[in-house]
Amino acid sequence: MPHATSLRRAPVQRRSAERLARILDACADLLDEVGYDDLSTRAVAQRAAVPIGSVYRFFGNKRQMVDALAQRNLERYSERVTQRLREAGDGGWREAMDAVLDEYLEMKRTAPGFSLVDFGNQIPVGARHAEPNHRVADRLTELLSGYLDREPDEELRRVFLIAVETADTLVHLAFRVVPEGDRKIIEEMREMLRAYLARVLD
Repeated sequence: MPHATSLRRAPVQRRSAERLARILDACADLLDEVGYDDLSTRAVAQRAAVPIGSVYRFFGNKRQMVDALAQRNLERYSERVTQRLREAGDGGWREAMDAVLDEYLEMKRTAPGFSLVDFGNQIPVGARHAEPNHRVADRLTELLSGYLDREPDEELRRVFLIAVETADTLVHLAFRVVPEGDRKIIEEMREMLRAYLARVLD
């Protein structure tokens, strides 16, 4: 469910929530097909098989729609990481880092629209305005502090922000070099993050 601030009106009934999900699914598919610049609310309405008024009931423009998709991506990513950590048991920060990276890479390769939008930082209009990496770092601090048995304080948040910014830059490089992500660059990134986090979290 996208955060309420990205919506004109939050869905109350199940049918409305399902319609919103269809709109965001259509938005994601069309981003992969035509890109952000050629995305239109009318095309999304047609793909989702809903009246154009339904789109405008939730979103004032396509930027708000894409912001909502980015927020939904973050929610889904958080759920995936949480599930991985639950299955991992008490594996320590290395297990947690692998879960965080692996789930991000899997979404990058398979989730519709994710390669263009992910958590918001690649939208061409006003890129980085909403500081999505700060949102991701905040979410990871919240998710991982209990798992790591650490206080979710400013130091931990700064550590995760640095790790997220580093991973973000290197993952984008890996996917520019090879469409499915250059594995050598990804492994170098993993080693770099392990070295940094070992200094801070061991």
